[in-house]
Amino acid sequence: MTVNGVEAATVGDRFECPVTITEVEQDITAVYEGAYGHQEHTVRVVWDRYSKPRYRFSIDDNSFWLRDVAQSGYDSLFDCFYLDILRKLNTEYGAKFTLNIYFSTADGFELTEFPDRYKSEFENNADWMVLAFHARANDPDRLYQYAAAETLMDDLHRVEEQVLRFAGEATLAPPTVIHWGMVQPAALPALYEHGVRVLSGFFGMREWGSDVNYMLDPVRSENVFSHEALKDFRTGLLFSRVDIVCNNTPVEQVESVLQPLYENPRQAEVMDLFTHEQYFWPFYTRYIPDHGQRLDAAIKWVTERGYEPVSFHEGFMGGQEPG
Repeated sequence: MTVNGVEAATVGDRFECPVTITEVEQDITAVYEGAYGHQEHTVRVVWDRYSKPRYRFSIDDNSFWLRDVAQSGYDSLFDCFYLDILRKLNTEYGAKFTLNIYFSTADGFELTEFPDRYKSEFENNADWMVLAFHARANDPDRLYQYAAAETLMDDLHRVEEQVLRFAGEATLAPPTVIHWGMVQPAALPALYEHGVRVLSGFFGMREWGSDVNYMLDPVRSENVFSHEALKDFRTGLLFSRVDIVCNNTPVEQVESVLQPLYENPRQAEVMDLFTHEQYFWPFYTRYIPDHGQRLDAAIKWVTERGYEPVSFHEGFMGGQEPG
């Protein structure tokens, strides 16, 4: 057994061999020659040459704060309590947030109704708070799972047109989470061409198979789930596993969720933190009174361990490009 031409050692029931990575993208090929003939297997790896511990924070399903600001006519965006919570987390920890937004809410509010008088305030805070497309609306569920790529991209363009109008170019970020994390494979090249580089999901197994995984096959889904991320070399997209969902994680459980990842070298380098906007609002049926404290606990935990806040749309998963 050789790996890239180097003899591999037998260790128990495994073969082991050190391989020097010298290229940003490099093939590793294991070759067997013996009683069973010739067999080989190749994997391609990406060298995150300038990697550093980093975290990103993404919030899904944003729509209520947009409606609230538009209808309340606040003097400042941060008179909205939800945005004020995020600003305080930025002030305390330097946290950055990607807010994944809808075009409309169930009661008929649409982004076209959002005023442009806050544009300069958005632009002044775009170094830590950006807006990205998430979906046309919350319902129906999984609206892009079987939709044509054209449908997804049309909805994306509608949202981005409005963000540019009322928040400016600096505030607009490429999507990193599509609603429900399920799209047709044909949509992936279109997303990459539009500037998308990373898509986050869950990639775990459910009774019916892998889910919230952008329709990746089970083998690749398992790889994302058990590692930091995976690159689809066909499309150029990176897929990242969400590490914690704060609306599902009480404050006292934050450490028990993140600590095993921190101790696992395959998962420790990049923390993908996540939650949903609606749980902040008292009128929501599943309102969580301490939702802000959950975000604080997660961000404080990674900050105390040296993780730096990043945005996935900048560089290589928020880090310096390795090439």
